[in-house]
Amino acid sequence: MILRLQARRGAGERSAAGHGGAQPEDSAQRRLELVISLVLRAGVAVSVVLVLAGLVLTFARHPRYVGLTGGMGYGHLVARPGDIPHSISQIGRALRRGDGRGLVMLGLAVLILTPVVRVAVGVVGFLLRRDLPMALVTAFVLTVLLLSFVLAGV
Repeated sequence: MILRLQARRGAGERSAAGHGGAQPEDSAQRRLELVISLVLRAGVAVSVVLVLAGLVLTFARHPRYVGLTGGMGYGHLVARPGDIPHSISQIGRALRRGDGRGLVMLGLAVLILTPVVRVAVGVVGFLLRRDLPMALVTAFVLTVLLLSFVLAGV
């Protein structure tokens, strides 16, 4: 299997070498893929950091949560949905108060928005490459994603 992969790669290099090296379009495509990869990885990393920081802050401010002992149980933690921010304005208020749950929800929002940003980067990348059909299709996907947020009342 490894030999087949090396043979394919070698054939691709010979083909590219026969045409004077890598095509500029291939280089632009590779850069776009790298930018998209960076956006996805950064979005997930930022999300994880925010969620973990929010959890640490929540448990630091409410040490009773850690042990779940005494009169406190898991049901008590999740029984009050009004305490957890569910909209952008509620997340902003929670963050201004220094509430860890606001950080957790911000982290989840970043995680949800990461693919949307990826699609937006795709639109820009296709426009820069002057690939109008792909730019239009990707812009349509971005529009559908954004409309889903608007229609959901986010």
